[in-house]
Amino acid sequence: MKIFKNLATYKSTKKTFVTIGTFDGVHLGHQKVIKNLVKSAASKNATSVLLTFFPHPRMVLQNNSDIKLINTIDERIQLLEKTGLETLVVHEFTEEFSKQTALNFVKSILVDKLKIAKLIIGYDHKFGKNREGDFNQLVTYGTELKFKVDVISQHDIDNLTVSSTRIRKAIENGEIEKANNYLGYNFMLTGEVVTGKNLGKKIGYPTANLHVKETYKLLPKTGAYVVKSQIDSKTIFGMMNIGYRPTVSGKNQTIEIHFFDFNKNLYTSKIQIEVLSFLRNEQKFNSIESLKTQLRKDKENSLKIINGLFFDL
Repeated sequence: MKIFKNLATYKSTKKTFVTIGTFDGVHLGHQKVIKNLVKSAASKNATSVLLTFFPHPRMVLQNNSDIKLINTIDERIQLLEKTGLETLVVHEFTEEFSKQTALNFVKSILVDKLKIAKLIIGYDHKFGKNREGDFNQLVTYGTELKFKVDVISQHDIDNLTVSSTRIRKAIENGEIEKANNYLGYNFMLTGEVVTGKNLGKKIGYPTANLHVKETYKLLPKTGAYVVKSQIDSKTIFGMMNIGYRPTVSGKNQTIEIHFFDFNKNLYTSKIQIEVLSFLRNEQKFNSIESLKTQLRKDKENSLKIINGLFFDL
């Protein structure tokens, strides 16, 4: 997949089939649209192009710094690379960009820049200044400017019962297995392992402390989770705690992962954690010994869940 960080660097010698959107989550519904796009483009010897935007339009237009996204932009690119898509254009979304009229967007970007032959969109897609452009408008422009418009029907999208909003809500509620079913893959957290206070090591449960630099990244609710990661090309399972460590009077939220049967020093490493299942809510224990007792139970429960998910025949 060829990746372009803005529209100015993109050039095409072939006609393109294009889809447009933020594609947060790259979930099953998105995957259906992209599969349609790739197949249709290949049948007409055209290039499949996905035009996406970053930052998320709501971050810019609503000055909404509180919006949380399922994927960081790097995670989104990573997921899109697996779809068979030929070209990804990640264009910076700015207030100035949002002020383009629908006609100017279609003519200057889709027609002049992307050399579009067909646009594939959802039935409720809106675009241009004040979201003035809709499907009917696009069909009109397509007739005038010689490109086709295919729409993914409301019936097809609703049948999938998938939306980024629904997935975000599931993650926020700790309903990880539900979210993973909607996503079609395991929800992930990507970050750098940083130095912690080594409390876990002192009580026999050393942890990798994960720092996710992207403040817009959605985190599951506080609590304990079953996780896995690929480290040195091996699948390593473990348990993760997201929270404030009330037993030791923690002040800041941390993400701590205890990997099972693993003792490599991961400091400064960049790792990706796949979240598999919710274990329990965060709680305050009366003593470190009570915490250790609970961690033993968490490990036992984690191994039962892992065996159920991956090793039952």
